[in-house]
Amino acid sequence: MKKLLFILTAGCTMALVSCEEWLDKYPLAQMSPETFFSNENELQAFSNKFYTVFPSDGLYNEYWDNIIHNDLPQEMRGGRTIPASGGGWTWTNLRDINTLLEYSGNCKDTDVRNRYDALARFFRVYFYFEKIKRFGDVPWYSKPIGSADPELKRPRDSREYVMQRMIEDIDFAIRYLPTKHDLYRITKWTALALKSRFCLFEGTFRKYHGIDTEENDWKYYLDLAAKASEEFITNSGYGLYTSGGTQTAYRDLFVSEDAQQIEVVLARDYNKGLSVFHNSTFYSLNTSYGRPGLTRKIVASYLMADGTRFTDKAGWQTMEFRNECQNRDPRLAQSIRTPGYTRINSTKIEVPSLSTCMTGYQPIKFVAPADFGSDGYNLSYTDLPIIRTAEIYLNYAEAKAELGTLTQADIDLSIKKLRDRVGMPNLDMDHANANPDPYLSAPETGYPNVTGPNKGVLLEIRRERTIELLQEGHRYYDLIRWKEGKAFTQPLLGLYIPSKGEYDLDGDGTPDIYLKTKGETPSTKAPLIMEIDQDIFLSEGDHGYISPHKKNPGEWNEARDYYYPIPTDDRSLTGGALTQNPGWNDGLDF
Repeated sequence: MKKLLFILTAGCTMALVSCEEWLDKYPLAQMSPETFFSNENELQAFSNKFYTVFPSDGLYNEYWDNIIHNDLPQEMRGGRTIPASGGGWTWTNLRDINTLLEYSGNCKDTDVRNRYDALARFFRVYFYFEKIKRFGDVPWYSKPIGSADPELKRPRDSREYVMQRMIEDIDFAIRYLPTKHDLYRITKWTALALKSRFCLFEGTFRKYHGIDTEENDWKYYLDLAAKASEEFITNSGYGLYTSGGTQTAYRDLFVSEDAQQIEVVLARDYNKGLSVFHNSTFYSLNTSYGRPGLTRKIVASYLMADGTRFTDKAGWQTMEFRNECQNRDPRLAQSIRTPGYTRINSTKIEVPSLSTCMTGYQPIKFVAPADFGSDGYNLSYTDLPIIRTAEIYLNYAEAKAELGTLTQADIDLSIKKLRDRVGMPNLDMDHANANPDPYLSAPETGYPNVTGPNKGVLLEIRRERTIELLQEGHRYYDLIRWKEGKAFTQPLLGLYIPSKGEYDLDGDGTPDIYLKTKGETPSTKAPLIMEIDQDIFLSEGDHGYISPHKKNPGEWNEARDYYYPIPTDDRSLTGGALTQNPGWNDGLDF
């Protein structure tokens, strides 16, 4: 029986409504100690709503430089504006968290109180991590703030101050949260995973953005990330899902009705019987949901099955789809439609559909089995992973590599396990450092900011992270922390098409598409006809790479775009105490 997180929060609606009514009836400044938070039931009823902060469709609906849609996000086209309010600068969730912490002392059971304080402090860390990623320095509030509280007009606290408070919170959470695995509830292992995540972010952000403080440098945070990751790997009991073997295990992990508890640390729960759905299958199969497709840049970064680099092969630049998919890292065929693709529980061979995928590299990750009845709008009910063990392996390897302490034994403890799952050769640290990948180093396709003696292995870890965590909501902030925002201006291309006319995508001898010129009336058995420069754009006019955003290339302001702007109303409220982020001109004279 599923213990549904959505249902858990929805099923407590009456309790939560009563909580809200209670808060209205008893202003925080006048609360009676006997009113609420006096026992576990009340603490749980109030804290259930904390879980709603986790992403839902954002767990699969990714679109940056790795997966693109028919429209580029604002962040990639220089389209962000300074809002009057909102824009991520909201604090309601924090007020709820701090309310529990303020009044949990009403519960006289110390063990219960510590457990729910730990839960609240976990969510406070999660809240502030999202704020720091988005805005940089932010004010730290450790108590519930009302609309008339003068604390609302305070300036930002330093990044270092907020980070230290977050570390205090997460260490408390790690100490007091339960150790039993739970897919839908926060545990000690969830807290360790979050510490691994935000400390890796902070350490690499400070390193690549040149942030140095008197208190702690970037190495301090990377050391914390490595230690949290190692403790998780060593003591948590989590591993990787491998059922089904190297050709299906990775694919099946993301289409399980119930999340695979061996690997998934925290999941968002869905249930068909109770009509709790998401939209992942429709997202990949329907023409009206952005037509998502992987970019050629990312597809080209997948290694060959023997561990060699695809981009070292002669003629790779103009290799046709049916050829470029052969003998690749098995995760490619478990992430996109490749020649011979059949959906789970179906025998029908399906080629990529250019009507539903604008690049030709059509995602299948999170696409439910054919017999699930999930193809319509908002009918998917497979669990969505929020945190899984693979990420912690990658965090560990990256932190150690950035610190300069990575060994082959560390790789064997982390990256090797990911590659073993899909039958790929292990990463050889010495070989990688002796032969850094030119493709991953190039400004047009890779990460030019990576330097130093571990350049080669760092590039390989980034390759591994990009492939393993594809479409799981990590990509944007990975590029932000690496100071690689210029990746959004790299060419956004699809598969290579050698000429107009009929084209056989999978090499089975029958045409799959006909590319026509304006005014042409073709005679063809191809099921799809597209007009060049109308329905489809090619890099060289009548041939070349599919170029969906040929007329709308990405933009990135290196001096401004790593942070979002602070809303003007909130700045005005503080009379200028709250400063604006660099490069954003909101017209205020303070």
